[in-house]
Amino acid sequence: MSKYETHINEIVNLRGSISVLDLARELQVSDQTIRRVVRPMVARGEISKVHGALVSTRSALDPPFLARMSQNRAAKVAIARAVADLVRDGDSIAIDTGSTSAFAAQALRERKDLTVVTNSAFVASTLAMIPGNNVSMAGTQLRDHDGAAFDRSAFDVIERMQVDYVLLSASVVDADKGFLVHEQCEVDIATAMMGISARSIMAVDASKFEPQGRRPALRQPRLRPGDFLLTDQVPPARFDEITAALNVVIAKG
Repeated sequence: MSKYETHINEIVNLRGSISVLDLARELQVSDQTIRRVVRPMVARGEISKVHGALVSTRSALDPPFLARMSQNRAAKVAIARAVADLVRDGDSIAIDTGSTSAFAAQALRERKDLTVVTNSAFVASTLAMIPGNNVSMAGTQLRDHDGAAFDRSAFDVIERMQVDYVLLSASVVDADKGFLVHEQCEVDIATAMMGISARSIMAVDASKFEPQGRRPALRQPRLRPGDFLLTDQVPPARFDEITAALNVVIAKG
């Protein structure tokens, strides 16, 4: 693999997608050079090319984790602050591996003496170094695109605990089907975490409410009456059936 191919792979996989022109500017070469170098990469299936943009093929379902963290950043930061307002010093919480949950972990650094269980290496490392916190990493085998664990040991750790809250995320909110994700392992972890928690917090930004394009098909476990929905805009009226029994908190930037 050439030097350019290595750099292109790193950039595309980190960001999820990037235009040919932006990539050329970043590598300080011509767009013709980029097109020449990526042609065999596309043929080998290492990346894909769509309408002048290069797209990562590392995960067919979701953009890479760091790229997802850059999407709707302001909304996720506002929601993260709302999570930190809800969780108090000394509380216990299970946290999933969504990008909004990663922002919430950063906001929760201002809390003291938290007990945390998570299957996200990012969340665990963010909160483990805070004096007084007790952080349990659920799982040992981490996925390469988001640092999440879904192996048997993850469930063993979760099932041994009891927590005040679970913080969950979703890829899409559907007015009929509810909160949806792409993979069964995400549903299984959410189910296990809800099983050990007194209250659930579902954190989704407004862009997740029935976006255009391909949708995931798997439902997150049903939230219980009194559980929290944290988002950055009032959900459209067609979602009233889903949100009616929930404590809906609108986070302000």
